[in-house]
Amino acid sequence: MAPKYIKKGLTWRRAIAAATISSLLGTMVYASTRDEATLSSWLFEGADFFSPFFRLLDPETAHRLAVLSASWGLLPREKRPDPPELAITVWGRRFTNPIGLAAGFDKDAEAVENLILVGFGHVEVGSVTPLPQPGNPKPRVFRIPEEQAVINRYGFNSEGIVAVAQRLGARHGRQKLQGSGGDPKELEGTHFDSKTQKGVLGVNLGKNKDSPDAGADYVQGVHTLSQYADYLVINISSPNTPGLRKLQGRKQLQELIRRVLAARDEMQWGEDGPPPLLVKIAPDLARADLEDIAAVALAVHLDGLIISNTTISRPESIQGHANGNETGGLSGPPLLEMSTDVQAQMYKLTKGKVPLVGCGGVSSGRDAYKKIRAGASLVQLYTALVYKGPKLLPDMKKELVECLKADGFKSIEEAVGADFR
Repeated sequence: MAPKYIKKGLTWRRAIAAATISSLLGTMVYASTRDEATLSSWLFEGADFFSPFFRLLDPETAHRLAVLSASWGLLPREKRPDPPELAITVWGRRFTNPIGLAAGFDKDAEAVENLILVGFGHVEVGSVTPLPQPGNPKPRVFRIPEEQAVINRYGFNSEGIVAVAQRLGARHGRQKLQGSGGDPKELEGTHFDSKTQKGVLGVNLGKNKDSPDAGADYVQGVHTLSQYADYLVINISSPNTPGLRKLQGRKQLQELIRRVLAARDEMQWGEDGPPPLLVKIAPDLARADLEDIAAVALAVHLDGLIISNTTISRPESIQGHANGNETGGLSGPPLLEMSTDVQAQMYKLTKGKVPLVGCGGVSSGRDAYKKIRAGASLVQLYTALVYKGPKLLPDMKKELVECLKADGFKSIEEAVGADFR
């Protein structure tokens, strides 16, 4: 008799793939208990071997298995220090490297610590909605392997802010305990400075699909989750929540940001102040829209912009592929040029006064460098991991250092916005 989980829809092929993955991950766990520093390179090389097995599963099952693997600590851990050239300070936070994991992977903050240990300079969780919601009907994730791209229409599936707050609160408590030397009694009255910890945590906030007041949803997210975040993000650019992108209009955006900033600033903060507030925008905006957003960002002293979310457009390279006409947001290499162009425009419109996070199509160190030269202080990726696995990270860092040296830059900070100098 077939196992119960196979009866529910998984094929024997997928079951074998899952078993193989489990076996390989177990081997990696064993290896990581030995000489971790010297085995770090081997572990990332080994990840290359089993990464293709994830693609034998349907995309959402593979995504779920990847999150679980990360939460169980089954991904390779980077024990080698980041090259000093890659360190950068933004918003008073020190990033050991500029490469971050974009929101959308760890939606419910299940694997933050272990994802940071893989070697990301920052990890962004979410989008988190106030109330739990299932998102859009399945299937809702589609690979386009010929282009190493993905189309998704998840629709802000989220366990809600209570579940995420519990997980982040537990992490916060563990770090405070470590900072106090391990004595729980010393926790009383101590201030935990997350900026001194390895890795930076961003929390991406969304709204519930049927919420009549988007602003209230974002305010609720701020009140509940900002105490655990190194930075906050208002996501108003997902194409999969009806009406969300309308919030990018000048009047709506200015009103929303001021309301969220007021909610953040009315809370009590220590000497380090509140977490910076960023807005994530779409790549499908007209020039006039970008000018409006830049004007608002400067007027309200917004801390940063993430450029960009997925696109609803379909470049020629996507058309004709099996899943190319699926509705939803397109991510991956076909988005690189579009998102980088929007980012470059925004850098010029804000005169470099608003820190930018370059997101969209990054799948190599050269891609990241292109965004940095176009004005990004930090970069983010997600889809590239689907196709290249964790080894992408050390490969990107090596290539990024090579790009810096080739152009005579001693640090990431020197290269930011170099295309416009």
